[in-house]
Amino acid sequence: MAERADTRAEPDGCDVPELSDSDGDEEQWQCLEEEEEDPEEAGVLCLFCDRLLPSVSNTLQHCSTQHQVSLVDLIRKHILDDYGYIKMVNFIRSTKCSAADLAALPEGTEPWQSEDFLRPVLQDDPLLQTDPEELCGSESAWPSAGCLFGAQDPGIMLQRAQAAEERARQSEEALSRAMDDLHKLKTLAQGLVLSADTARGAGNLGTIAELRDDENEAYFSSYGHYGIHEEMLKDKVRTESYRDFMYLNPEVFKDKVVLDVGCGTGILSMFAARAGAKTVIGVDQSEIIYQAMDIVRLNQLDDRVTLIKGRIEDITLPVEKVDIIISEWMGYFLLFESMLDSVLYARDLYLADGGSVYPDLCNISLAALGDAQRHRDRIAFWDDVYGFNMACMKKAVLPEADVEAVNADTLISEAAVIQTIDCNRVCLSELEFASDFCIKITETTDCTAIVGYFDIFFDKGCRNKVMFSTSPRATKTHWKQTVFLLESPLPVQAGEELRGKITVRKNKKDPRSLLVTFDLRDRKQTYSLQ
Repeated sequence: MAERADTRAEPDGCDVPELSDSDGDEEQWQCLEEEEEDPEEAGVLCLFCDRLLPSVSNTLQHCSTQHQVSLVDLIRKHILDDYGYIKMVNFIRSTKCSAADLAALPEGTEPWQSEDFLRPVLQDDPLLQTDPEELCGSESAWPSAGCLFGAQDPGIMLQRAQAAEERARQSEEALSRAMDDLHKLKTLAQGLVLSADTARGAGNLGTIAELRDDENEAYFSSYGHYGIHEEMLKDKVRTESYRDFMYLNPEVFKDKVVLDVGCGTGILSMFAARAGAKTVIGVDQSEIIYQAMDIVRLNQLDDRVTLIKGRIEDITLPVEKVDIIISEWMGYFLLFESMLDSVLYARDLYLADGGSVYPDLCNISLAALGDAQRHRDRIAFWDDVYGFNMACMKKAVLPEADVEAVNADTLISEAAVIQTIDCNRVCLSELEFASDFCIKITETTDCTAIVGYFDIFFDKGCRNKVMFSTSPRATKTHWKQTVFLLESPLPVQAGEELRGKITVRKNKKDPRSLLVTFDLRDRKQTYSLQ
């Protein structure tokens, strides 16, 4: 379960392709079009005005006749390769550079040198999909590299080539340094997430093979501090639900062998022992397990409770099979931190036939929010900050999902379950999924966000079934809710069915974090939970 600092999320353009493994958290709002649509059939926006032309060649002619700028001449003048051409197009679009200013740039002056200009301003921009050599060839202006450069002085060409090579080398070095700094900062931040507002509750044990050792170390270290466990223990909804499930169903635990994955302070292990379990084995990688050992001894349960330090993937249990696996693995939006991966690993390796994982059932639900004030405070705020336009800051706000306690009065729809997980049957691959959803609107207003939450059930074989919810309408838990702010509010009508699609997947660059993509009406936005 994860209690972390609030997180947020963002857009940037139209027609961003479907999220791929390499897309990460830079996916944006998209105007949805047919996937196989010819980009030229949709029109080509002029670089210098709002005119939409039917093709790239028409756009070239328009720029030349109406704006007196030849794109071919610019490519020649600045000796642009593919990347230079892409940067130039995005520079013109993002800065609204005038045709006159662009034409007046002397040779060797390229204000689009920044790598930021590799990022498309218009997604699926036909100009960016056009090879500059082919583009120049459309005017018979680029028969060969020799023809292009032949008119240039060889000495000047050599100097420019050397300068370009040096710029490339410096860029590679800067990128390498930036990646190293980012990794160090990330590791430090993970280790500092210790306060009550950042107490994370996805259990203390995870298994992500792709994570490097230092990232795993930082993750487990964050659970070594007592503050996180104090926050989780004081969450009565969470802790009392586990207690009631075990104490009210002693027949489930009587004389059974129980495995507690990510045992933390050992509270669930001790509940199981008190409920009648014959043997309880608690496993945890964080340093808190040493305090757990003392706690077990203080409560005179060390004859039935054995605690082992280590990852469940790395250790060997003192038994071949267990009858029950218990774990408090849930994170924000249920799946954040990938703790369930470790539980499934333990299930497949150690759970006896007829045994069960608890909790055994989980639902993820969505609802619509209509909180205009919250949207103004978080999004519209940047349009006028003490008289200054800071709208570009929205790009840092929107792409991160918020984790906060939602006021139930701001709900403007019924809830829709978008995924059900049976912990006794689910496969690891099914923890990444796509699902269509339909949310029934109950008020005529503006939808400003989509909120996600989860429900947990202790059901299998239980005479007294227990469940709890992290819904805004239920008692607050340390998981709160996950809020996905919309870039701009959507008008909705009471009785309307707001339809969309949600895609949930792990971030390949950080498998403990999540990428959540919404297709909603004509918009598409990817949010990160990290």
